[in-house]
Amino acid sequence: MAFIAVAEEVGFSAAAVRLGVSPSAVSQSIRNLESRLGMPLFNRTTRSVSLTEVGARYLERVRPCVRELVAASDELGDEGDEPAGLLRLNVPRSGYMIILQPVLRRFIDAYPRINIEVMIENNLVDIVSRGFDAGIRLSNMVEKDMVAVRIGPAISVHIIASPDYLERYGIPREPRDLLNHACISFRHSTSGQIDRWEFIQDGESFELPVTGRLIINDSAALIQSALDGLGIANIFNGYIDPFIENGQLVRLLTDWSPSLPGFTLYYPDRRRVPLKLRVLIDFLHRELPRVRPLVGDMTRVPDML
Repeated sequence: MAFIAVAEEVGFSAAAVRLGVSPSAVSQSIRNLESRLGMPLFNRTTRSVSLTEVGARYLERVRPCVRELVAASDELGDEGDEPAGLLRLNVPRSGYMIILQPVLRRFIDAYPRINIEVMIENNLVDIVSRGFDAGIRLSNMVEKDMVAVRIGPAISVHIIASPDYLERYGIPREPRDLLNHACISFRHSTSGQIDRWEFIQDGESFELPVTGRLIINDSAALIQSALDGLGIANIFNGYIDPFIENGQLVRLLTDWSPSLPGFTLYYPDRRRVPLKLRVLIDFLHRELPRVRPLVGDMTRVPDML
């Protein structure tokens, strides 16, 4: 397990965090394994770690075996009456805030023997090779070889601005009016691309090259900038709903806003789904329709796109 963690995380410290042990313990495990095999598995420098040729071949052979061992342990754990074990989830920030955060406390209270590790990553990862039980993404981002379960509320694009901004600069009545407004752009940290503003009319979608003086790569800052009256923002619903309801933000151009694929929880196509994951899926289906994220505190809404 230590060897696979170091290989996948490309570092001893990151592997230690993943395994919940100290870096020295991981390093000692690797040294013991290399001593037992009689050959080095990693090339080490003061700044980097990489697999040797032998290490790469060894990883290819042992990783499927370890997965089978973990799956076998999960199945044995499912034989009990109460779900238990570590449930590892990979989600984007938006998925955490909209899907998990509203219900996480109640889930933990309901299933005291389940421990949860949530890895928040906006870019897509291979949940199988990284050892996650499941992931959460927008439906159109899920690979076809995964079992996908729709969860959570409907998602749509919201064009928002503060009452103060609209009082000073006027209300756009149609999308092209935005070309004469200060629009706050969002740049994705992973791809470097700036979000395109898409609209829909008579069933056909189109994009507008909106401009503004402010570009941001963090959703909390994007929402706060809109609250501060710095411009008009484009963001999907879920965690901004309370600001709209209490009048701090105004939704604009509602008839032109396209819908987005909802969130999906997905996991590998296994013959038997671990009980800890099955109860989470059932819990989300049961609880999500009546809850929403608590986002009054802006420090709890980081980079969620």
